[in-house]
Amino acid sequence: MHILDTIKSATIALKTNKIRTALTVLGMVIGIASVIIVFSAGEGINSLIVGEIESFGGSDMFEVEIKVPSSKSGTAGEQQSAAAIAQGVQPTSLTLEDYEDILKLPNVVDGYAGIIGQEQVSYGSEMKLAMVLGQTSSYIEIDKSEVEHGRWFTAAEDRSLASVVVLGKEIKYDLFGDSDPIGKSIKVRKSKFRVIGVLEERGAMMTFDFDKIVYIPIRTLQKRVMGINHVQYQMFKVADVSQIDDTAEEARFILRDNHDLPHPEGPSQGIFDTGKDDFRVVTMVESMEIMGTVTGAITLLLLAIVAISLVVGGVGIMNIMYVVVSERTAEIGLRKAVGAKYRDIMWQFLIESVLITIFGGIIGTSIGVAISWLVSFGASAYGLNWEFVVPIKAYIVALGFSGIFGLAFGVYPARKAARLEPVEALRAE
Repeated sequence: MHILDTIKSATIALKTNKIRTALTVLGMVIGIASVIIVFSAGEGINSLIVGEIESFGGSDMFEVEIKVPSSKSGTAGEQQSAAAIAQGVQPTSLTLEDYEDILKLPNVVDGYAGIIGQEQVSYGSEMKLAMVLGQTSSYIEIDKSEVEHGRWFTAAEDRSLASVVVLGKEIKYDLFGDSDPIGKSIKVRKSKFRVIGVLEERGAMMTFDFDKIVYIPIRTLQKRVMGINHVQYQMFKVADVSQIDDTAEEARFILRDNHDLPHPEGPSQGIFDTGKDDFRVVTMVESMEIMGTVTGAITLLLLAIVAISLVVGGVGIMNIMYVVVSERTAEIGLRKAVGAKYRDIMWQFLIESVLITIFGGIIGTSIGVAISWLVSFGASAYGLNWEFVVPIKAYIVALGFSGIFGLAFGVYPARKAARLEPVEALRAE
């Protein structure tokens, strides 16, 4: 039998029982759609995380942050440090002196240091528990925040411990409503601060809502409010990105000297933070690579789960094909009696199985793309930087899986049909 005739015969057989065919196809549709959604979501999450990281600086930035020293290095040490910080341990050795020393490096062109806290903020009868962010004056020149009304504080105001604040858009509205806050005074804890500026609306990054923040000169927040001398993080911008790793290592050297820490020896000297370090130096490129690895692992995990639904759909196809073979035993016997060969019967049932999975693959891909677009649209409407991307590999995996499962789960029923003896098959009539 010609291959086109075989395909036509298989198509007619599928049309004969449309409900059964539709239910069989549905299993593959769900699995294939899930593959497309997982791949698209992986790309969307990756773009979201990259956008979050870039919001704190581009690839020409590196960060210095506090870390709890550990007896271990590498991943185990990082886990110990993260657990200790989560339990409230707060290293206090990172200071503005460290920040100013790193700023002197030849490849560093700018930077800012910061501390984060929560304080009671009030104006009149309005009182809010707000996040306060102490920053050096250079923050506004590097960060993506923009002043909408008033101005940002100056370096002179920071050095003189001036009691001034800049408000995020939402905290301004919570305290002042629609009235102009510029020149008015609010209380942070028990100290009065004069409002000199309001930032443009920026939205939230993960759980960090910039519009709810009260910005205070870092030295003012340290001395007048929190009573501390340390900072929690420092960001630095480099002139030559190709030298950023060397610059980060120079920063590590300075910090170890300042903190009386030993310098590592051996081939890893210029590459990693050590377990004994009370700081961590990370470039934005490293952060993006780490997050890319994490999202890739999550995508693979979800694909492994999705593969289970594809296997279930494939088993469903096999069961249906067994039923079809049983129902059409007499037809198979008649065809073999008039000259149909083993390969003719084999190909007809195998093509039926493949057609089911191909239909399921096409429909599932279309539905998966549509749902992925809706997810992207909803995330964007919510203010997230979620790109709608369905990578080529998603289509290859989805359609490839559909074809492979059609062959894999259709071979055995097709072989069973093709091996039927004509006399035994006709006797089943």
